[in-house]
Formats: sequence, structure tokens, C-alpha cells
Amino acid sequence: MWGFLRRPMLRMERMDLRTGLRWKLSAAIALVAGLVAIVLSLVVHNAARVSMLDNARQLANDRVQIAQRNYELNRRPNFPNIKLDDPDLPDALREKLEEGRMVSDVSDHAGRADIWAAVPVKDGHVLSYHSHLPDPSAEMLNDLDQALIIGSVSVVLGGSALGVLIGGQLSRRLRKAAAAANMVAKGETDVRVREAIGGVVRDETDDLARAVDAMADALRQRLEAERRVTADIAHELRTPVTGLLTAAELLPPGRPTELVLDRAKAMRTLVEDVLEVARLDGASERAELQDIMLGEFVTRRVAAKNPDIAVQVVHESEVTTDPRRLERVLFNLLANAARHGRPPVEVTVEGRVIRIRDHGPGFPEELLAEGPSRFRTGSKDRAGQGHGLGLTIAAGQARVLGARLTFRNIRPAGSPPHNPAEGAVAVLWLPEHAPTATGSYPMLPLSGGSS
Repeated sequence: MWGFLRRPMLRMERMDLRTGLRWKLSAAIALVAGLVAIVLSLVVHNAARVSMLDNARQLANDRVQIAQRNYELNRRPNFPNIKLDDPDLPDALREKLEEGRMVSDVSDHAGRADIWAAVPVKDGHVLSYHSHLPDPSAEMLNDLDQALIIGSVSVVLGGSALGVLIGGQLSRRLRKAAAAANMVAKGETDVRVREAIGGVVRDETDDLARAVDAMADALRQRLEAERRVTADIAHELRTPVTGLLTAAELLPPGRPTELVLDRAKAMRTLVEDVLEVARLDGASERAELQDIMLGEFVTRRVAAKNPDIAVQVVHESEVTTDPRRLERVLFNLLANAARHGRPPVEVTVEGRVIRIRDHGPGFPEELLAEGPSRFRTGSKDRAGQGHGLGLTIAAGQARVLGARLTFRNIRPAGSPPHNPAEGAVAVLWLPEHAPTATGSYPMLPLSGGSS
């Protein structure tokens, strides 16, 4: 039974409740306003009631005193509502009357205020006056209660509206700051968070925006410095590696010469790839656009690279792109599938979309979650060869083309995530509008024409 109840409780604990800042601020202001309104209403109500009862008690005392003087002159109670030796007089007042002084009392009885006033006279009798809170006073108190309720509700609603207004403005600034920070994280170096939030009010949001801008500038400078160092090192290695490869080609034929040539060529490929990654990181690469038939282009390039790989053109499409960079992306994806996957490798072209699938163990979870990373060859099932720059270069060249490169694994329908994959799929989505020579994108035509 406990286990049956515990599972829903654990699911509720893991539930992520997300509310906007404006609603939290509005709820806080409404709660405080409600508490203040309730306390003030109780204080005002009690003060008004006490004041009314004190006035009624003083009026009763005055009437008893007038009745006492009239009784001593006429020997009979001739004042309205004055009784002589009233049997309903409370015992507590009788005990105090024995001391020979006037007494009065206010008490609640059946939800009504009983007002008593009594005074002993010289012949041993007691004159008393008994009444309730006057109807006009009770009605006035009820009207006051209604006014307090209406006022309290108005204060709560006004506080909530004020909280929504203030919280909405603050939330809007924070959302703008978050959107600008995401743009900075995506590599848009000209975005400034402080300029994005705008406004003339200076608050903690501005401090946060300035801190994010400063952090982005520092990271940008550090990344640029690292990129320049990487590019300089790779450029400086180019000449000695080329000389090493040339010298290795002059060695006498044999197994040692083959090993030296193989390692020298691998080193030259690594240097060229590092230089290419550095150029792509610099965001200075521009596409040289041409109009090509995508299905025909992919079929010819794949056939020249590996005739054993089948290409299926589901739907032919004419695209405007850079053929050299597209070929680089295509060959890197094919090399990754051949190196880390298992045959058969399948290539499908459908419109502007190119899919490359292998039947190996699938992409590593880190790559699916974070994207390609340089010098990371994947898990032990897809590692052992290469230096991990192939997919990084493919992703960088895809950005230059304005394309989108995605990765996923193939699993049987309904199988749990921990089951091994049955293949990896890389999908290249070419854009409908290719980037211009300046790296920007043309304006999309307005749908429906202009009026």
C-alpha cells in the first residue's frame, strides 16, 4: 500500500512547476494587501463598535442619573424605560450596588449588545435602565462592515493589478535579456544585452545585462585568442609536415617507409583540418553560390567517392548553394558513417534534405545532446580512429551554407532508450533561401502581396 501511494508522490515531487515573475509578484502583493486590509478592517470595526457601545453606555448612565433626581423629588420612576427593582438585573451589578454607587455594564447576549445602568436610591430601592444597541448604530456598523469589505477587495485587486504591471515590466526586461543572451550564445557577436532590454529605468536588470555583456566580451576575446593560437600553430606546422612528407617519399620502399608515409599523411590531414576549423570559427567564411540539381549532384559525388553506396532520390530539387562546401559536408558524413558505423550506408535525397544512414551502434549520447565537439571521437563503440574533427567541420560548413545538420539514432518503435541503436542518421537541411555573399540572408517575400 505504501509503495502504491509513494509512486504518485514521487512523480509530484519531480513535477516542475513554472510560473511567471509577474504572477509571483502579483500574488505576493495581493497576499500582503489582503493581510493588511483584514487587519485594518478588524481594527476599524472593533474601534467603531467600542465607540458606539461607550456612547450608548454613557447615555444609559445619564438617563439613570436624571431618573434618580426625579425619583428623589417625586418618589416614583417617571422616566421612560426606567424600572424600579427590575428582577432581570444581573447579579454582578447587584453586588456592586450594595457598595452604594452607580454601576453600568455592556455585555453580549444572543449576538446583541445588552446595556445596563443602575443606581441605588435613598429608600433602598434600585433604579435600572436596560436597552440594546440602537438600530441606527447597528445599521451604521453593518454599513461600515460592508464598506470595509468592499475596500479590502478593492485593495487586493488594486495590489494584484499593480503587481501584474510591475512584474510584467520586470519580466519583459528579463525575457529580452534572456533572448539576447541566447543570441550571444549562438555566436551573434554584435548583440548587446543592455541595448536589447532598453528602457530608461535603471535597476538590477541593468546590472545583470552589463555583467552578461562583460562576460560575453571576455569569452569572445578568449575564444578569439585561442582560435588565433590554434590557427598560428597549425599554419606553422604546415611547412615542416610538408617537408616531412616529402622526405618520407624519398625513403626506400618497404614496410617502415609505408608506416612513416601513413603517419605523415595523417599529420598533414590533421593540420589541414585544424586550419579549416579555425577559419570556420572565425565566422569570416562566405559561400560561393551556384544553382545545382541536388539529387544529381549527390548521386555523382557519392558514386565517385564510393560506388558501393546506394543513393535514392525521392524528389529532385534545384538549390542555390556552394558545391565545394556541400561536397565537404557530404564526404565528412560518409567518412564518419564508414569509419564508425556498419554497412550498408544509405543516402537519401528528398527535396532539400539529405539523409545519410548507417547500421552501426549509433551516435554517442554526448553528441546527440551537445552536438559535434572537436577531438572527441565518441564512445568506445564508435571510436578508435580519426581525430574527431570530421563532424565539427561538417557542422561548421553547414552553418556557412545556412543549412541545419541534425543527428539521431534509429531504434525499433516502442523500445526503451537503453536498448542499443540499430543505426545512426545524419540529416542535412538545406535552406530555401541561401546566404548572400556577405553572409546575411535575403528578405523573404511578403505572402499575399502588398496593399
